[in-house]
Amino acid sequence: MTTSAHTLLPPGTGIDLRPRFLLRLAESLHRAGTPAETLEGALRECGSALGLQTEILSTPTSILARFGGPDEHRTGLLRIHPGDADLERLVAVDGVREAVLRGEMSIEHAMVELDRLEQQPPRWGALATVLSFAIASGGAARFFGGDLLNMAVSAALGWLVGILAVLTGRWPAWGRAFEPGSAVVVSFLAMALASAIDGVVPDLITLSGLIVLVPGLGLTLGLNDLATRHLASGTARLFGSVIVFLTIAFGVALGRRLGEHLPASDPVVLSPLPGWVDLVCLALSPVAFAILFRARPKDFLLIALVCGLGQLGARVGGAFVGAQLGAGLGALFVGLGANAGERWTRRPATVMALPGLILLVPGSIGYRSLTALLEHDIVPGIESAVTATFVAVSLATGLLMANVALPPRRFETEPSPSEAIESLGTDLSIPASPLRHQKHPARSSMEPQP
Repeated sequence: MTTSAHTLLPPGTGIDLRPRFLLRLAESLHRAGTPAETLEGALRECGSALGLQTEILSTPTSILARFGGPDEHRTGLLRIHPGDADLERLVAVDGVREAVLRGEMSIEHAMVELDRLEQQPPRWGALATVLSFAIASGGAARFFGGDLLNMAVSAALGWLVGILAVLTGRWPAWGRAFEPGSAVVVSFLAMALASAIDGVVPDLITLSGLIVLVPGLGLTLGLNDLATRHLASGTARLFGSVIVFLTIAFGVALGRRLGEHLPASDPVVLSPLPGWVDLVCLALSPVAFAILFRARPKDFLLIALVCGLGQLGARVGGAFVGAQLGAGLGALFVGLGANAGERWTRRPATVMALPGLILLVPGSIGYRSLTALLEHDIVPGIESAVTATFVAVSLATGLLMANVALPPRRFETEPSPSEAIESLGTDLSIPASPLRHQKHPARSSMEPQP
């Protein structure tokens, strides 16, 4: 039997802050880039620890919540604009949640702290962000078989895309055209550079320059949500990624058409590079993606270790069962490493898993599939699309197996519901801070149901 919320409050107050706190916590976790499965599980267990039956439905653009039993319950709805992952804020928000459950922070103070975290400026500025784009593009060029010249040109194009990303962040109205606009600019410049500089491969530097924008991670997370029966979130993520793929492919096709009037470049034979170049790229790429995901410097070592495990698993698996199935072994290693890191450091596994997955996702294969289809190469385009889907399914399966073999931490040491509520004392009666925030407005509603 569910206890009425009003019986847990001092006489005469009639205010229960727990639903408002849980909604505010859900909003903060969502904005920090928490996957649907993790967010819904964390909110249900947090509500249970506070003595409030909670059901959560999370999608990439909204959160629907129900609090209380079937006889007396309230619902809450948040409309949220999808944002980029912010791993540092995710760690801080998770710390607030744990402080509330341990009785170290009142609910009212926790809501104030969540508002403060929302206002806190990002750690990494424009220069670090642009530099990370360049490093990621240069490293991708090496992974695609490029030599030093193509790596340098790809890094320059990635630098340009990073500048466009910073500018569109300051003028959000331009953000809707960021991916196709960047694709047009990069593909045209790639054609121009290949025409002017001997040894430049236009297809390679185009893909490398746009690699950060290619939504292979969204495709993989969408399939993972579908595999874990989070159908609404998975479908939205999956089709959102497909639309981004299409806009990028359209931009690349338009840029190439504009570049057809330039002198054609000669065929290029790429020269091999020593193995230490690969090691340098493997060392720098995780740091670049950690900065793009806004991780803390103290998390860089763990992120690099998990990324290294993923690459090791993918290469070992690729040697024995092929590249497509080998990606699943890489995802298994990433999941195991991230879950082990969560249990060891009590930081969310997402902090270590996202950068590790980004180096395994099949974004480049999906990009090549769409560009082939736009150029009327039907059979190669379909083959690449099937390969990209198979790799994404392999990654999702590897993550599922990792969560079975070594489940993430599930609040084993948190207090019981009665202990948590008792430790909060009369702080439950303090009026709540507003759910809405001026910087990131979200429409919310919470009405009693019959």
